[in-house]
Amino acid sequence: MREVSRSCRLLLAAGLLLLGACATPPPPEDAEALAEFRAANDPAEPLNRTLFAIDRAADRLALRPLTIAYREVVPEPARQGVRNLLRNLRTPVTLMNDMLQGEPRRAGDTLGRFLINTTLGLGGLIDVADAHFGVPYRRNGFGTTLALWGVEPGPYLYLPLLGPYNPRDALGFGVDVVANPLAWFGQGSEVMALDIAWAGMTYLDQRDAVQDQLDEVERTSLDPYATIRAVSQQQRAAEIDRRRAERRSAP
Repeated sequence: MREVSRSCRLLLAAGLLLLGACATPPPPEDAEALAEFRAANDPAEPLNRTLFAIDRAADRLALRPLTIAYREVVPEPARQGVRNLLRNLRTPVTLMNDMLQGEPRRAGDTLGRFLINTTLGLGGLIDVADAHFGVPYRRNGFGTTLALWGVEPGPYLYLPLLGPYNPRDALGFGVDVVANPLAWFGQGSEVMALDIAWAGMTYLDQRDAVQDQLDEVERTSLDPYATIRAVSQQQRAAEIDRRRAERRSAP
């Protein structure tokens, strides 16, 4: 439950900061600027930009060099094995959300993937379910569950280390952390070391997955903050729209 406590404190602190760091909307007579302000959905932009700048500095000093070193030292097949393992360990959270969304077939696929990959895939290092049984990995989380229940995303947030978010998905992230049984059990330095290693590998894997896109933004964008905000909002909206379409077309 240590991860739960840290996540809750982080989300609470972000919420309190947002209360006092809101951007001023353009005047009503400036219709173009007002439309742009509303489309960005970023009322806390001054605070978000500050947090983004801090993250960007930390990235240049440590996170990007660490990710590049990880790529150079660990070959791509091994990195994919780590990604497969982390996805397999997250199965309880994925399965919970499949069920909450009323998707029994999807839940069956998730459970089947876990059983196949845990046994035939060396604990999940090899995605046998996808390669040999045609059952691909499908990400799911409580933020998506809330969206499918009709909860609006709310304003844009930039959370330190976690990156682009919104209140709905931030709450979903916290619930997913609480729901993962791996965070429930054990005490002592060994368990804490495993927790830190798991969190570190998860972060490094996620960073590795987007490193090329982040480098491209740094090379080509005049305003990396605005670019990342727009891309993350568009990608998340497209993901939710795709899930809604899948539910409508399901037998």
